Amino acid sequence: MTERNWHTHRDAKNARLAKAATLLEGKFAKTEDVVKVLETLIKPGDKVVLEGDNQKQASFLSEALTKVDAEKVHDLHMIMSSISRPEHLDIFDLGIAAKMDFSYAGPQSTRVSQMISDGTMEVGDIHTYLELFGRLFIDLIPNVVLVAADKVDHEGNLYTGFNTEETPTIVEAAAFHDGIVIVQANEIVDQVPRVDIPAGWVDVVIPADQPYQLEPLFTRDPQAISELQILMGMMAIRGIYEKHNVQTLNHGVGFNTSAIELLLPTYGEQLGLKGKICRNWELNPTPTLIPAIESGWMESIHSFGGEVGMEKYIMARPDIFFVGNDGTMRSNRALGQVAGQYACDMFVGSTLQIDQWGNSSTVTNGRLSGFGGAPNMGSNPTGRRHSTPAWQSLKPEDNPLAKGQKLVVQMVETFGSNKKPVFVDHLDAEKVRKEAKLANVPIMIYTEDTTHIVTEEGIAYLYKTDSMEQRKAAIEAVAGVTPVGLRSKPKEVQKLRDQGIVALPEDIGVARRDAKRSLLAAQTMDDLVQWSHGLYNPPAKFRSWS
Repeated sequence: MTERNWHTHRDAKNARLAKAATLLEGKFAKTEDVVKVLETLIKPGDKVVLEGDNQKQASFLSEALTKVDAEKVHDLHMIMSSISRPEHLDIFDLGIAAKMDFSYAGPQSTRVSQMISDGTMEVGDIHTYLELFGRLFIDLIPNVVLVAADKVDHEGNLYTGFNTEETPTIVEAAAFHDGIVIVQANEIVDQVPRVDIPAGWVDVVIPADQPYQLEPLFTRDPQAISELQILMGMMAIRGIYEKHNVQTLNHGVGFNTSAIELLLPTYGEQLGLKGKICRNWELNPTPTLIPAIESGWMESIHSFGGEVGMEKYIMARPDIFFVGNDGTMRSNRALGQVAGQYACDMFVGSTLQIDQWGNSSTVTNGRLSGFGGAPNMGSNPTGRRHSTPAWQSLKPEDNPLAKGQKLVVQMVETFGSNKKPVFVDHLDAEKVRKEAKLANVPIMIYTEDTTHIVTEEGIAYLYKTDSMEQRKAAIEAVAGVTPVGLRSKPKEVQKLRDQGIVALPEDIGVARRDAKRSLLAAQTMDDLVQWSHGLYNPPAKFRSWS
């Protein structure tokens, strides 16, 4: 029998690194040689992971990738959590990349849609974060990964610090299956504060010409919270958080959830709920959480990523956040998604469209934005086995083998900021599926997972419905003057209210007249700084204090 070579991948990797030897001193390359390094180590058709979630971007490497010679590097299969920067798409216009698998494309969603229509980009699939991370170890194993680190020592050990996020997951997928790991570093130091990724996993380090881009995605200015959002927040606290005894949860990004966070120390306190709800969180270190933290509401907060300006505050609150001995928070996007899917009782998020049946999507006409982590947070994980009061509160009573269910809440105003109705008969995503030649309609959260919908009109307790017709009627009852809501009949709404399937504010003891901005624990960014005892340092674009 002919002996088989069982290390062809490793041989190929070593051959590539050997070609780049003249550009390296050990593991280190010069900043000005970054394009040459990429041209040498990346081959046509490679699967390339470019770090870029919705906050942290390997921006030095992504810019360098646009400058490679398309005769040498082309037809790349890009794998990205988030398509966030213009050059992420420029590489397709330049012929460097051909195919994209991704999770989220919010900032570039319009351009992504156009490029698909033009045939400039082929889309593999739109994933949730966990789904994409999982495929890196199964059938999207990368040839090359491009990631970012805060600090690197002379051995090549990485310190990813406050914004570790998805870096370890990406690196491990390549490092343990003979892919090449290329790291941009903000700083080369004698000793890193802690080793987040060992040198043995790293092949090439290139000092960046400037720090990687970091977006304060979860920062919301309290001044922009409306009284309508305050009313919805009060309804959610009274009609969902208190009703279901919710203690472990995740909030999506938005002004509706920020309103809830700022109502806990005031309205929540009035209801006597401190210590009874909202104790353990999976959530980025959102500044609007500061008053509730300082008021003693939170026991723990684990985060997907960091938030610009919160560094000193987090360092001073290690009882709450996951902070290392070096004083820096350790975020982890993959484990955060797992925690949000399996360990949390409730997800509260928003969306751009909800159809008459209760399916929701952020993919609309001309915008292929993807999902991010919402489908992981906003799904009922059938593999869950541990029980909590909130989980059990949705358990059917007439089935001896029944189990509980996760609370998945969609919290929307009936008309979006674009003055278009959120509630529609058919999602734009149905049309987008055909245009983008996708196998399935890109629905973010399916109706069978959605348990509650909150609008300025009231709450629809969808988990209580016993048929699709009743479900549609409950949605119509809270859909306002949208085309869907205009079909609602007063007698049917009253019947649903009597059954506890729909609740208007007055049904749960919420007075509309009390929904005033004065009820917020902080009404300006300056208030948040004061609550933090001066530890919170808002980004410059949020410094228009009044």
